[in-house]
Amino acid sequence: MADVTASGTVLVDNIGELVTNDPSTGEGPLGIVRDAAVLVVDGVVTWVGARGAAPDADAAVVDAGGRAVLPGFVDSHGHLAFAGDRAEEFAARMSGQPYTAGGIASTVRATRAASDAELEANVVRLVAEARRQGTTTVECKSGYGLSVADEARSLVVASSHVDETTYLGAHVVPAEYADRRDEYVALVAGEMLDACAPHAGWVDVFCDRGAFDVDEAREVLAAGISRGLRPRIHANQLEAGGGVRLAVELGAASADHCTHLSDADVDALAGSGTVATLLPGAEFSTRSPYPDARRLLDAGITVALAADCNPGSSYTTSIPFCIAVAVREMRMTPSEAVWSATLGGARALRRDDVGHLGVGARGDLLVLDAPSHLHLAYRPGVPLVSAVYRRGLRAA
Repeated sequence: MADVTASGTVLVDNIGELVTNDPSTGEGPLGIVRDAAVLVVDGVVTWVGARGAAPDADAAVVDAGGRAVLPGFVDSHGHLAFAGDRAEEFAARMSGQPYTAGGIASTVRATRAASDAELEANVVRLVAEARRQGTTTVECKSGYGLSVADEARSLVVASSHVDETTYLGAHVVPAEYADRRDEYVALVAGEMLDACAPHAGWVDVFCDRGAFDVDEAREVLAAGISRGLRPRIHANQLEAGGGVRLAVELGAASADHCTHLSDADVDALAGSGTVATLLPGAEFSTRSPYPDARRLLDAGITVALAADCNPGSSYTTSIPFCIAVAVREMRMTPSEAVWSATLGGARALRRDDVGHLGVGARGDLLVLDAPSHLHLAYRPGVPLVSAVYRRGLRAA
């Protein structure tokens, strides 16, 4: 396949199955076009359709060889700015120890001890790993520094390498504030926010058992909103609680995890613009119950899938893996899972330029070594992503 790295105009031709996520362009919710082509000019899709109707253009040509082409995956939930390793903790869980949020403290210690260069190297490594598996839009949170200086530097390091950055000072209460929770919440909503807001677009809180309660989460999110950050929230991962309804109350773009939901939670999401972002890697890696995606979809709720890459509970950057698990364990169809990992992720980030291949979209796409998007779930664990293009240029 052509290694296009420096052309302003690129024609991806001879596509067996093109997923556009634009029902006005092709068949079904995925807007599938067969025997298709896509034209990207200066990083933006300018034409899409049947290859026989492709416009004449002085373009570098990528021959897809009859393979399937999809929009690049949009990973709307990641924790890439960290140091250290928690493989032993994973092994202990697999031996029967339950997962709690307490293991985060070990990553905090390692992250604080790491240099900026070490943190940056880890972010670069994980973004490249995600890129090779088809991810073209990446979100990254802070949350492993939990001091003013370490949270700010985590965001500065990440911001040069990812598309979206999120301030997560309210991940857990660090050990030095164990008996002074109110002081830590005030710090997160005050001085730490002041240091981090210039480097973030979003504010997030882990609202769950062992982390922050609804009132604490509301205080932090409201402070972030007042500083121009948009809210999102970790909610209802470990137990049922008020996190999802708080997300709806505050107009959060996304409530992430959504594992333990009441009927009231589902009704609240269904009547809102808040996306339910599901993170199957976390349930896989903690042997926890999976969220019921079918229940959410049947209620008309927008669902996203994301990798939740982090060293403790979901150390994966693989969206294809998440798609396969979501289909097998969460009652999603392959087409629903692909949509949720592309346009669903874009909705969770309130982006309209990624997650689809309509005219005007960013020229982010992946080529599968397979004839159909169905193979992402049909052939789990197989490295099917054969090429990745970002803004029309070969990225992996």
